Amino acid sequence: MGRVLQTLPEAEPVSGVTSLDNLLYVLRDSKSTEQIEVYDTDSHQLQRRVTVPGLGNRADIVACAHNRCAYISDHSKNYIHRVGLPDGAHVTKWPVNDKPWFLSVTDTHAVLVTCPVVRKIKEFSTDGKLKREIQLTQDVVSPLHAIQLSNGQFVVCRGERDDPVHRVCLVSSDGQVVKSFGGVKGSGRQQMYLPCHVAVDSNGFVFVADGNNHRVLLLSTSLSFVREVVSLEHLKWYPIRLWLDENRRRLYVVDNKWDNDKYTSGRVVVIGV
Repeated sequence: MGRVLQTLPEAEPVSGVTSLDNLLYVLRDSKSTEQIEVYDTDSHQLQRRVTVPGLGNRADIVACAHNRCAYISDHSKNYIHRVGLPDGAHVTKWPVNDKPWFLSVTDTHAVLVTCPVVRKIKEFSTDGKLKREIQLTQDVVSPLHAIQLSNGQFVVCRGERDDPVHRVCLVSSDGQVVKSFGGVKGSGRQQMYLPCHVAVDSNGFVFVADGNNHRVLLLSTSLSFVREVVSLEHLKWYPIRLWLDENRRRLYVVDNKWDNDKYTSGRVVVIGV
């Protein structure tokens, strides 16, 4: 079980968290500002805010160390915004031509965008050129987040609240399900209820934000249950995004409050793993 190292301030709902070097970037779902909060990773004190002009309803953020930038998915305008780090220089954007959801960066520095409505993973270059599309099979309903492994396969989590089946799938490079964990939604050791975001370490172990069960699970490289890393005792609300800083052995967990069919506030919990 992990332990809480720090908790960032509670404020507007958090849509994503990522880090690069010694800075932590927190994306809040705000209608009044187009900014990213920037924190120091040692003190966890707010340093400044970076403005992203034209930012709409944001779904996720991910940093790329190679290209020194962050990508933000905008699911109201169907764009990906690219923001130069650390100071927010050279802000650009490109259309996805589908509704984008969660993001990840590959070993070859491309950005993966999950598009749940059309069951696709789209791979873009850092300047927004579409490199390929992976069409997922019919049984991968509502794919929310995808991360590519070193062998070319993908870890994909799926499951909306109303779906009967909630799984994390290992998917081949052509979109076929190779293996899965989970099934009918529930709270048992072999079940999940809204697995909405994943993180993968350098050994291929998978952290899963099991949203409606208020926990984060650790799965092996073969997608078998290892242990519960974060539980309800660490959280106030629902874990909906993850970011793993493996060098510092920290898991950043977005913990948002759900009220009246929407997220109303949020924070980031820093877990030592």
